Amino acid sequence: MKAAVESQGARRGKLPAYVLALEDKLAGYMSVEQIERVRRAYELGAQAHHGQTRKSGEPYITHPVAVAGILADLRLDVETIIAAILHDTLEDTALCAQELTAEFGSTVSELVDGVTKLDKLQFKSRQEAAAESFRKMLLAMARDLRVILIKLADRLHNMRTLGSMEPESRRRIALETLEIYAPIAQRLGMNRFKAELQDLGFKAMYPDRHRVISARIRMALGNRREAMGRIEAALEARLNAEGLAHRTVSRIKSPYSIYRKMRNEQKSFAQVMDVYGFRVVVDTVMHCYQALGAVHALFKPMDGRFRDFIAIPKANGYQSLHTVLFGSFGAPIEIQIRTEDMDAVADRGVAAHWAYKTDSDPANSAQNRAREWLSSLVDEQNGTPSSLEFIESVKVDLFPDEVYLFTPRGKILALPRNATALDFAYAVHTDVGSHAVAARVDKKLAPLRTRLESGQSVEIITAPSAVPSTQWLEWVVSAKARTAIRHFLKRLQHEDAIELGHRMLDRAMAALGASLEVLPPDQLGRYLEENKLRALEDLLADIALGNRTAGQVARALLQLQDEGSIVCPSSVEKILITGAERGVLSFGNCCHPVPGDAIMGYLSAGKGIVVHRLECPNMAELRKSPERCLEIDWDTSVSGDYRVELRIIVANKPGVLAQVAAAVAQANSNIENVEYKERDLMSAALLFTIEVANRKHLADVMRGVRRLGVVTAVYRHPV
Repeated sequence: MKAAVESQGARRGKLPAYVLALEDKLAGYMSVEQIERVRRAYELGAQAHHGQTRKSGEPYITHPVAVAGILADLRLDVETIIAAILHDTLEDTALCAQELTAEFGSTVSELVDGVTKLDKLQFKSRQEAAAESFRKMLLAMARDLRVILIKLADRLHNMRTLGSMEPESRRRIALETLEIYAPIAQRLGMNRFKAELQDLGFKAMYPDRHRVISARIRMALGNRREAMGRIEAALEARLNAEGLAHRTVSRIKSPYSIYRKMRNEQKSFAQVMDVYGFRVVVDTVMHCYQALGAVHALFKPMDGRFRDFIAIPKANGYQSLHTVLFGSFGAPIEIQIRTEDMDAVADRGVAAHWAYKTDSDPANSAQNRAREWLSSLVDEQNGTPSSLEFIESVKVDLFPDEVYLFTPRGKILALPRNATALDFAYAVHTDVGSHAVAARVDKKLAPLRTRLESGQSVEIITAPSAVPSTQWLEWVVSAKARTAIRHFLKRLQHEDAIELGHRMLDRAMAALGASLEVLPPDQLGRYLEENKLRALEDLLADIALGNRTAGQVARALLQLQDEGSIVCPSSVEKILITGAERGVLSFGNCCHPVPGDAIMGYLSAGKGIVVHRLECPNMAELRKSPERCLEIDWDTSVSGDYRVELRIIVANKPGVLAQVAAAVAQANSNIENVEYKERDLMSAALLFTIEVANRKHLADVMRGVRRLGVVTAVYRHPV
């Protein structure tokens, strides 16, 4: 026994000071056996990173040990500490996941893998690589929250030691920290991490601004010391008189929060700092409300500045009472009132009480809410193939401003600021969102694009026939809604593309005296294999989207020599369009065709068929590529509203615009845009962009406008 103790002492004596400091922290809450495992992790990590140094010249192992130290301050479990020490081994050393699993178990190996970047894969750009790494990390987070805790600690230590990096790298890392990691820390309720990441990021991005604001804060606090002391003494006396056990802490704004407030709210430094902030921490929820009554009796509260985040917690689990009072010094006093547990969660978020967490009974609401958020991210990424698109969606969800809404049954939903009734519908369920037609907001009928405010009760009205449209993307702000709508539209586009591509290929093969139905299956299979296409549907979609021409495909399938473009005989019927071929059919902005116009289709790569009028000024240029020109016509069942431009010459008099607009509306046409093209003393040229159903409807509109006495000419633009 004595020999074992001496051996332990000898090993400890050989350890660097930074490792001994880590072990001293761990000794406060870990067993001797657990600390021994951590020491073994250090020895393995030091061996793996041997010879590697940081930009500062220090041995590389100092960084992962420092990361572990940050997590030890949060009293995280032994697996997390070990994973933190080894978090760069898979990426930067010869160690493999199997060795980690054999030595420390599968949990540690999975945590390290979750933090590891995807540097070994090839990406088109640094941005794509970063986005894919971020995506991988978020998915790992969904499996185990400890992944993001390690990553945040890693980023925090990197930011603390950013001075040795090149200026360009410093700015890039600082921007990423401010845009991604600090908001994630806030979303997880880890306000201490968030505040330091923001301040370090601000210092790296704008060192001069940070220095000036920091100096101003120190000066302002010196001048306000007496006033702060008197307010705090008055609060203490009042709370003691109420018999409330409490502690009072004065709150000081960080340089970054002051800078952001000055910039966003266009306030001066004096205006931002002209607020006294205090936090009152008590022992129970009941005492929170009692303390609120006491401070309201001491100073008058400002109307409309009270927020109860205890009854309705924030999405990150944050709970507190917020109130603003009229102070005796002419400046507002901001008071936060919360319990000790709430204070721990506000400070450390998901990391609060981690030692007591179990999978079946998470220790705090921040962990519960974080898991819900991460679960929604997993669903979202399944419908988002692009990593860059996914990360942009996540950024939206990281904005801290939220509105709190009630379902008809009283359930509370938190949504981003400026959320609409359609966002609410998708927050309830994807199927509810996809079939939504209207909403009842506070029992009053409202359209889906209605912006919602905190406290409103919302009920969604659905219909089985309702489906998402492209316009819905303009109405929503939440990532979940946007992803679900895009996924539906892409699926719809693919189905429409297959159907249209089938018609185009049938037509091209008919021109060659053949048919797709009688083509030998092995011949079709060989073509698909040679062109790396999984199925016939992919080929048809490619044709519709203009990535392949139907004529070339038909000749290849029939094993004919490519002897130039095939001119389809007139006997082959035209492709009829209804206007509903979503995503694979568009209408030229150069000529704005409407049903009834003589038209032609042009296959544009990636866009599909672009419809042009035969009178289009670009038609001569388009006909230079006959293989991409398609004989098309309007189907008898065509419907919908079609954009068209009218050039209207009017007398330059007051009220003319209103008269013309009224005439257009009288003809049941919607006005999208109006602009003055030319104007002099006598006349003016107006360009109206309107919507019509067909050529006859357009003629009715033009006839109605011509009847006005102030109108001298009306014609379609371009002619």
